[in-house]
Amino acid sequence: MKRLLNRLFTVYVGLAFILTMSLVLLPIWIAGLWPEPRRTDIVIRLLRAWMAVFFPLAGVRLRIRGREHFEPGSNYIVVCNHNSLMDVPVTTPGIPGPNKTIAKVEMARIPLFGIIYRRGSVLVDRHSEKSRRDSYGAMRRVLEEGMHMCIYPEGTRNLTGKPLKSFHDGAFRLACETGKSIIPALIFGTSRMLPSQPPMGFHPGQLELHFLAPVDVRPGEDPVALKETVFQTMWAYYEAHATPT
Repeated sequence: MKRLLNRLFTVYVGLAFILTMSLVLLPIWIAGLWPEPRRTDIVIRLLRAWMAVFFPLAGVRLRIRGREHFEPGSNYIVVCNHNSLMDVPVTTPGIPGPNKTIAKVEMARIPLFGIIYRRGSVLVDRHSEKSRRDSYGAMRRVLEEGMHMCIYPEGTRNLTGKPLKSFHDGAFRLACETGKSIIPALIFGTSRMLPSQPPMGFHPGQLELHFLAPVDVRPGEDPVALKETVFQTMWAYYEAHATPT
């Protein structure tokens, strides 16, 4: 009976997601008429409004800590852990100010939903060397335009059961080349709410998004050393604040 009820609730959440998404699709598409960064600013405001409606309908309670680390007039590279498909709906509206997320190009090919990814993300085809180079240049432009750039340095969802899996270099090379500080971010609860492995289904509950103090980039800093510093900082914070399952 419990499994049946969860399946029914999961179907209900899926319908609620689609219906509430339909309210913002046209405005998000129209936002493409504006140049950057105004375009992304409009899109982020619409996404926040969407989640403000969808989350209560889905039984999601979100608590955000550390917004004070975002200094007015500054923009950052936000690096975040990645456990679930729920991560982007939490981080994108949760980051203060206009921001873009690095995302797989396959997400933009989903009918209708792909419009949101095309407007709010830097898209990359991981199987194309040219696409990876182009996406790196696009992330630099995001930062040059005064927006935040959100990157999941684990690359794919963490299914290891450990706090983090190893980081790729890209975010840290970008920080060293642009001089932008890194704000580490940690999401708690999405892997329980929308698991990536069986038993699947949607489980209502509490989510938390914690922004940590910025990690400044020193002149001439080695990206690998910066990566290790951020990784250890995030691992220690996760272990200290994760709620046992």
